[in-house]
Amino acid sequence: MSTRGKFLNDRIVNGLAPTEIPDDEKDRVFVAPERAYDISPRNDIKIVLGDFNVQVGKEAVDFPTVGNHTLHSLTNDNGSPLIQFAVSRNMIIGSTFHLHKDFHKSTWRSPDGVTSNQIDHLSIDF
Repeated sequence: MSTRGKFLNDRIVNGLAPTEIPDDEKDRVFVAPERAYDISPRNDIKIVLGDFNVQVGKEAVDFPTVGNHTLHSLTNDNGSPLIQFAVSRNMIIGSTFHLHKDFHKSTWRSPDGVTSNQIDHLSIDF
């Protein structure tokens, strides 16, 4: 039995969220990425990445969308829309699935070097 190979297209969607955003505008951060994802052909491999300024935690309720290798224990208020976006489109937040030292998980450090956060994430459909 043989199968014929197929070419697959990748669709990369980049997002950016302001550092300080009013609560009533938080849901709008994902409007453009949602639209870009939804108009992409069904068979494309879709990758959503960006500086969303969100902290994604290790809560068991979010598995298998979120892995155990995130820098943070708890998801902050800004992280919930990213998780909801990923769940609604059968994606995983891939930046939380790879075992690395915490120092290497950090995507932002304060100027004094004391505080670090993992606020940039990559999601991919599977």
